[in-house]
Amino acid sequence: MIKVMIVEDDPMVAALNRQYVEQLEGFAVVASSSNAKEAEKVLAKTEVNLLLLDIHMPGMDGIDFLREIREERLDLDVILITAASEIGRIQQALRLGAVDYLIKPFEFSRFQEALTQYRSQYAKLEDKGKISQQDLDRMLHKKSQPGSGSPKLQSLPKGLTKTTLSRISEVILSKGTEAFSTEEIAEASQISRVSIRKYLKFLTQIGYLEETLIYGVGRPIYQYRQQPSKEDRIHLYL
Repeated sequence: MIKVMIVEDDPMVAALNRQYVEQLEGFAVVASSSNAKEAEKVLAKTEVNLLLLDIHMPGMDGIDFLREIREERLDLDVILITAASEIGRIQQALRLGAVDYLIKPFEFSRFQEALTQYRSQYAKLEDKGKISQQDLDRMLHKKSQPGSGSPKLQSLPKGLTKTTLSRISEVILSKGTEAFSTEEIAEASQISRVSIRKYLKFLTQIGYLEETLIYGVGRPIYQYRQQPSKEDRIHLYL
């Protein structure tokens, strides 16, 4: 479980951010503060993995607080959620290691994308003691340069999104090499069966999944199985 702390001086915005986090699997809000001074005290006694940090706050602003976090070498990641859209502020935040930057107002889908991507990276780094350059480039979404010999990222078919594909791929990975049905993935991902069928069909078409029609009592059921040797095919779209 990824432990989240919200640092936001507007109570309504803080409540909305908490509500958004609670809609996403794998995250738990463990603390909330309205300014940097309060946040410092909480961080001293509470384990936090991810900080959702505002910039404009009374007292120390978010950028200075992020700089202090880096100077103290605290082991946590930061996503800025703020109305501050000045290029200079954004550059400062990125140089200080912010993993994402959301400009208010934003849609839930953008918030979901930021946290889903973070969850994917967090899980991969937790599972591996070491990581290859290829895997690291995929996580950082590095596109291949001309002549580099690495495949280019591909566009998804119309109607499919990278965020949903990433969520479904996480569930599929949890199945290992076991066979699974559309219903099982729909239940685990909390995504409709109609949508799941579209994604499983796409993943079968690119060769990432093997599709088998099982005959038994009642109507036939399609089952799918991940092809580990062809894992690179899905990474072209993430």
